[in-house]
Amino acid sequence: MRVMGIDCGTEWTGYGVVDTNRAGELYSVCHGAIHLLKRDSLPHRLTIIFQRLLDLIGEHQPEVVAIEEVFHAVNSQTALKLGEVRGVALLAAATCKVEIAEYSPLSVKSAVCGYGRADKAQVQFMVTRLLHLAEPPEPTDASDALAVAICHIHNAETTLAQGMARKP
Repeated sequence: MRVMGIDCGTEWTGYGVVDTNRAGELYSVCHGAIHLLKRDSLPHRLTIIFQRLLDLIGEHQPEVVAIEEVFHAVNSQTALKLGEVRGVALLAAATCKVEIAEYSPLSVKSAVCGYGRADKAQVQFMVTRLLHLAEPPEPTDASDALAVAICHIHNAETTLAQGMARKP
């Protein structure tokens, strides 16, 4: 299974593509972040995110795009802008006709760290370990995106195992 995780942000939008093999081992195909300049207009930044995500989805052909849900923001303006970035990410995946999954930050942290209130450093550490990376993914937005992808893979494996257990 190949999953692209996206961690939406107004300055940095992280992405990460994770594959799993038949043995269930996880590995990173690619990861990084789309850096946006504050001086650019919001429509221009959204266009950059949309185009870059289209390119990445086209290049890496994920089966699923997993996106982190917005849980809270410092103020309503920030929440609105973050929602617009999420909308663009959802649109990019839908345009490419890729299945979309959404996870709360609590679910992502629980899946990767075993603790829903883990901080960014803990998430980055666990992502590095789970993917057997030589270096921690930078920026942390990339490790957060990889964590979203890992969360989906774990969730899909659990759902599959439960379905198999129910069959007579």
